[in-house]
Amino acid sequence: MDHPLTLASLGWSNFFLSQLDEADLDLTPIRISGVHRARIDGLSAEGPVTLPMTGTLTAGDLAIGDWVLSDGERIVRCLDRKTLLSRLAAGTGNLVQNIAANVDTLFIVTSCNADFNPARLERYLALAAESGTEPVILLTKADTSDDAESYRVQAGHLRRNQLVLALDARDPTVAETLAPWCREGQTVALLGTSGVGKTTLTNTLTGTTGETGAIRESDARGRHTTTSRSIHAMTGGGWLIDTPGMRSLSLADAVEGIDAVFEDVTELLGQCKFRDCTHTSEPGCALQLAIREGRLDEARLKRWDKLRREDRIHKETPAEARERMRKFGKMAKTVQAAKARKRGKS
Repeated sequence: MDHPLTLASLGWSNFFLSQLDEADLDLTPIRISGVHRARIDGLSAEGPVTLPMTGTLTAGDLAIGDWVLSDGERIVRCLDRKTLLSRLAAGTGNLVQNIAANVDTLFIVTSCNADFNPARLERYLALAAESGTEPVILLTKADTSDDAESYRVQAGHLRRNQLVLALDARDPTVAETLAPWCREGQTVALLGTSGVGKTTLTNTLTGTTGETGAIRESDARGRHTTTSRSIHAMTGGGWLIDTPGMRSLSLADAVEGIDAVFEDVTELLGQCKFRDCTHTSEPGCALQLAIREGRLDEARLKRWDKLRREDRIHKETPAEARERMRKFGKMAKTVQAAKARKRGKS
């Protein structure tokens, strides 16, 4: 770590200072750098610290990047977050998993090859929009692609005014390109699948030499070289939170983030002839008209609808889920009966 630790360099700001009262003045602000089952690792202005997980506090309550106050032996209380990146944990129903807290910029990393996936990028963008974090799409392996500009244009169309940068993660000048987001006191997080160059990018921005993994040429998938979330000091003075490769991302209560990414879709919703329009085949549907006139991509409308339906399902209570399945079963029986009658007449 080349730059000295101060509260300001760790990302402390008036947002956190305003949460303190007189009783907190003797407590030490600590930024969490690692979350474990029974303890947390952190950074204070005096250096690294380790504190036990006490009371009712659990690992699920905290995230890398959180600010807590300590009396030197334990966590006294957690401060409100400026931003929080979270998702639904895989295979756990509706359990929300924290990814990182108090992130200023989310570097969404993909590559100019078979890994490029607009639907996945839209999920990442919705995650950033819901959390209030500024997203920047980084297209790696641009030096090995014959059509890097095409990938950049496609990514730029996924959200209005979206910033997209095509780069070679190994190029030392990348640190200069990304310097505006990596200065002292700023926190960035890297999010993307395995094999897109996140570890290489981390090495470039932090001046370290962490292990990188090879990718399969058949599908551009890589091996996991990052197995847990971690925070690193960047040479520019800021902090970088790396995350394990994430091919699947289920959003948690992110309808506002989804609609922010699909602004071209949502601004048409109030223009349909019928208030309960399903945007499929009804007359007077503004979205279908936009598709016919070439103002809206049909595939993009389908992706928006899929994300909105997923979001509704994830927010369902058990009773609502049972009712939805009951209605679906009833509809399926009706369709099967109609098909049976049709076969009987033929």
